[in-house]
Amino acid sequence: MQDKNSELNLEDAMKRLEKIVETLETGDKTLEESIELFEEGMKLSNMCYKLLESLEERIKVVMKKESGDYEIENFEE
Repeated sequence: MQDKNSELNLEDAMKRLEKIVETLETGDKTLEESIELFEEGMKLSNMCYKLLESLEERIKVVMKKESGDYEIENFEE
């Protein structure tokens, strides 16, 4: 069975992660439910990190040269 979170985009994964944090902060869940939510949250966190890494690699910065031409460079921190 495929993980239900594996097909989420970054925005949806972040929203789900925020919802999990809010739920855990209420303290209304049983220990077992809390552990399951924590595990899901850790998987989502890892997935978001990997998605952000791959997006960072794709970012290009367009720099206008003195001549008026544009140059595409890799994004650097």
